[in-house]
Amino acid sequence: MTAPSPALSTQPEPGASPSSPPPSMRLRELVFGAACAAAVRAAARLGVADALGDAPMTADSLAAAVRAEPKPLRRLLRALSCYGVFAERPDGTFAHTEMSRLLREDDPNSLRAIAQWCTEPWTWDAWPRLDEAVRTGRNVVEDLYGKEFFDYLNEDAPESADVFNRAMTRSSEQSAREVAALLDLSGARSVADLGGGQGHVVASLLDKYPAMRGYLLDLPRVVENALPRLRGSGDLAGRTDIVPGDIREAVPVEADVYVIKNILEWDDESTARLLRNVVEAGGPGARVVVIENLVDDTPSMRFSTAMDLLLLLNVGGAKHTTDSMVGRLRAAGLEVGDVQPVNPFLHAFDCMVPA
Repeated sequence: MTAPSPALSTQPEPGASPSSPPPSMRLRELVFGAACAAAVRAAARLGVADALGDAPMTADSLAAAVRAEPKPLRRLLRALSCYGVFAERPDGTFAHTEMSRLLREDDPNSLRAIAQWCTEPWTWDAWPRLDEAVRTGRNVVEDLYGKEFFDYLNEDAPESADVFNRAMTRSSEQSAREVAALLDLSGARSVADLGGGQGHVVASLLDKYPAMRGYLLDLPRVVENALPRLRGSGDLAGRTDIVPGDIREAVPVEADVYVIKNILEWDDESTARLLRNVVEAGGPGARVVVIENLVDDTPSMRFSTAMDLLLLLNVGGAKHTTDSMVGRLRAAGLEVGDVQPVNPFLHAFDCMVPA
């Protein structure tokens, strides 16, 4: 009797559990990962999740709502349903899932902007050159576009720059509340949010501590768009100082507590320089809270390691492990205390400038 062809064999492959696809099928799915990312991007840009309400809808009805062709839209939804983004029902209609609701603009935990940011056109230019970045340790964006990444965004890709700003704003809004809930700043009179963007973290902390004074430090073009609450006639403006400048060059503010969130992932030199600036500005006894994604000891390893590779591609930076972060903090002269999870994606390193 002839043995069955390997392609037709029903025996599980080595390493496959009865409930999971065999390795050969899983690898095929992985190398088509770009199709999944592109499908999520397409749904986000079309606004499919916003058009789909609580009741299931046909592909024809959804196509009319988002001004698309019904047959291609059905194919898109079917592909996404394989990953749990939307659900195809037995009657051929499509319904929301927990993941597809996160593509709605009005969801409080919306990831629509992040989904677009991580799949912007420049990413499709950069990912195929990952082997080059791994071989050289250098970013590939400067070779692709002839300029540094953020210069390219702001000068040549304004739509991508806008997507980046919206994604960072939404992400900051969501994590700022969690940061404020985690941190106990009782007894501190002032807090400085370094590289704080529009100021979501400092605003949340000022809400929690009505007697506290806050400082928001970031580049001039960034703090120009600080939250209205922090400037002019805003309700927190009287307790907030907005300080434009490059914190990698100097931190011109003395505060009891410094918060540094998601900005210590560029090159080692600028990270070390910024931490030295903070130590000098705060002086003995100042508290420094560093909040970062980690590529170890986290439930979000697939997301964090993917972002780590993207940082290598665009700015030549890197996400940290717990040990690498602790090493950099200690090298800057900080005493490292507790390390706590803020959420599944972020950890807080509680540090002190020694006496």
